[in-house]
Amino acid sequence: PPPGLLQVVKQCVRVPVFVMIRPRGGDFLYSDREVEVMKADIRLAKLHGADGLVFGALTEDGRIDTELCTALLAVCRPLPVTFHRAFDMVHDPLVALETLISLGFERVLTSGCDSSALEGLSLIKRLAEQVSVPWGGITERNLQRILEGSTASEFHCSARSARDSGMKFRNPNVAMGASFSAPEYSIKVADVAKVRTLNAIAKNIL
Repeated sequence: PPPGLLQVVKQCVRVPVFVMIRPRGGDFLYSDREVEVMKADIRLAKLHGADGLVFGALTEDGRIDTELCTALLAVCRPLPVTFHRAFDMVHDPLVALETLISLGFERVLTSGCDSSALEGLSLIKRLAEQVSVPWGGITERNLQRILEGSTASEFHCSARSARDSGMKFRNPNVAMGASFSAPEYSIKVADVAKVRTLNAIAKNIL
């Protein structure tokens, strides 16, 4: 997020705020210039009150990029760091998890190297005995099964819904994003009701 968003979020919530460091979409093999951007983003996030950082980086053969991760972790200190879903693209998840633990990551976001946390539940259960946070396709309909089946004590989800834009004049001939992006006059927002429902389910289980 831009520093402005981080500042406003920090003013509005009391829970720890971890900032995602991701210079672009796509894969997790980064160029030297992208690494410069990541380091600059980490410094800005720390400056504007981030409580922790979230990033991931891989080598071309699908292993944890230990050299880059070590360098980024040094910039993040003393804040805690989570390795994001780049983990789901690794060659060997069990070896990758051992590497991340040895590097000093405190959490791993993962869908169990599958399309959603529910499909990857068996692997998440194995990983959660060491360190992980289930992520991917988690909703109020499947959270209980995922938490009970994985022994994880935390989870990550978007809990969002679409809200129609307040624009009355709409130009149907122009789109500001790619063809696969959300409709031009639809806004994705955090859904308070979903968050409360998910929290209630988790508190009942954990």
